[in-house]
Amino acid sequence: MVSTEQALAIVQQVRDSHAAGFDLRLLAMQALDELPDYNWSGIYRLEGDTLVLDAYVGAETDHTRIPVGRGVCGTAVSQNKNQVIQDVRELDNYLACSVSTRSEIVVLIRRGEEILGQIDIDGHRVGAFDDTDETLLQELAEILAMRW
Repeated sequence: MVSTEQALAIVQQVRDSHAAGFDLRLLAMQALDELPDYNWSGIYRLEGDTLVLDAYVGAETDHTRIPVGRGVCGTAVSQNKNQVIQDVRELDNYLACSVSTRSEIVVLIRRGEEILGQIDIDGHRVGAFDDTDETLLQELAEILAMRW
């Protein structure tokens, strides 16, 4: 769970950057990677009915392409709704990137009604994310969408 001070500092860092596109997305993921419990931070771009891995910080993953509707990432898009999963072991359709992952949060990146992609964060502790994390990621998603 991120503190207000940490969240404000990250949002300000990303907002103040002159970067755009992939470079801005990578900067945002690098900033998030400094937070406790943010053990893998990445962006997936939505291309048709597939999520494609974009900028990320953390261990390599086999999940570079995820069909809409599959796993937490695909479910976020199919339900058009952010996902905050307290314990991924309770999900039937979970796609494990790491055996250490216990919680996950996915926040959609939108331009108007269009879904451009999503921010995906994995944590190694059950219940690592709450509404303060979702608020932070939503603010970042808005900045990223403006400079996609």
